[in-house]
Amino acid sequence: MTIIYRARLLDFTDEPMDGEGSSAVRYVEDGGLAVAGAMIIARGEFADVRKAHQDAEIVDHRPHLIMPGFIDTHLHFPQMQVVGSYAGALLEWLNKYTFVEEQKFRDLSHAERIARCFFDELTNHGTTTAVAYCSVHKESAEAFFAESERRNMRSAGGKVMMDRNAPPGLLDTAQSGYDNTKALIERWHGRGRQVYAISPRFAITSTPEQLEASGALAREHPDCLVQTHLSENHAEIAYACELYPDARDYADIYARYGLLGPKSLFGHSIHLSEREAGAMAESGSVAVFCPTSNLFLGSGLFDMARLRGAGVRVSVATDIGGGTSYSMLRTLDEAYKVLNLQGQHYHPLRSFYQMTLGNARALSMEDKIGTLEVGSEADFVVLDARATSAMALRMETVTTLSEELFLLQTMGDDRAVAQTYLAGVGWKA
Repeated sequence: MTIIYRARLLDFTDEPMDGEGSSAVRYVEDGGLAVAGAMIIARGEFADVRKAHQDAEIVDHRPHLIMPGFIDTHLHFPQMQVVGSYAGALLEWLNKYTFVEEQKFRDLSHAERIARCFFDELTNHGTTTAVAYCSVHKESAEAFFAESERRNMRSAGGKVMMDRNAPPGLLDTAQSGYDNTKALIERWHGRGRQVYAISPRFAITSTPEQLEASGALAREHPDCLVQTHLSENHAEIAYACELYPDARDYADIYARYGLLGPKSLFGHSIHLSEREAGAMAESGSVAVFCPTSNLFLGSGLFDMARLRGAGVRVSVATDIGGGTSYSMLRTLDEAYKVLNLQGQHYHPLRSFYQMTLGNARALSMEDKIGTLEVGSEADFVVLDARATSAMALRMETVTTLSEELFLLQTMGDDRAVAQTYLAGVGWKA
């Protein structure tokens, strides 16, 4: 059955560097989005779409705004119950809270319960694709993928690989990490909408043997993503370089094991040297900007202009649970502030591009998600800029699309998400 969703439509064909007049912005005031099964089959003026699909059911979301679903490129599924835990900095936070919490995920029933809560929060906040770290336990990845599959959600994830500098209950070995990851790839990667992300946590918690095993997996499965952490905190950088004294710098640790590349996502990447930025750009690797986490843990300010100027690909993410909100709206609000502090003005159209098509491009999935293009998977959100009384009052003075988007970004959260659709099915709780 075909359904036409009537509302204002907004998506992008490229990054709108020149603001509201950009040809990269596709906006339809009275739009129709036709969906058959899990796919978008038509888009445009409502009257035209309706004429071409006269037997379709109509779902009227006016006066709201339909956009592609939000994409979150870095978050931690086992960290839901440590969000907002007080600590001075990254390594203290990991040892005091995160490593304690993640040990619970050896229990499959606990992992399954948290997986249900995790995907509820994502869909309530308008996120339709997420790239997540599971715990070291194979069970956590099984629970993650099973719940994602139940919802027919496009997700990427992987069990973390870590064989040192963590509690015994969170350690695998180079061989078991390789074996378990390979088994999970064979079971889940490409199954429905599931994508596997090879996930050595970071250099501090992996021996050279484990990073070699991670690189072997990346070579054997080049269509999988790779995710890890890089240059989040000065103490982390110093410790990583101490553990790998032959490396030129932190990024070179990963390069030596073949982990840089266009499918590789490097969380944080705040304190990169010019050489590291050049290596990231040359390899096509992605630097993942996690503004709420970087502020919460006092890690530093992500210099987007410098990295983009060096040719580094960039995405933006919540980084739950170092991050403090599941909302990509709240995340981009903090990103705006981080960049503004550095004199880098980030137009709201660029923000909304980034969390849709921009992040899809970072994942090399722009042919599937990130737009309302015909042939794309029907992942989209319905946004209400009058969701709260304060927002409604402010909307009385809004006169442009950019102003509305900036209001959604600045004052919006899950309440501004009227509905979330995964492969054409509504999942807003």
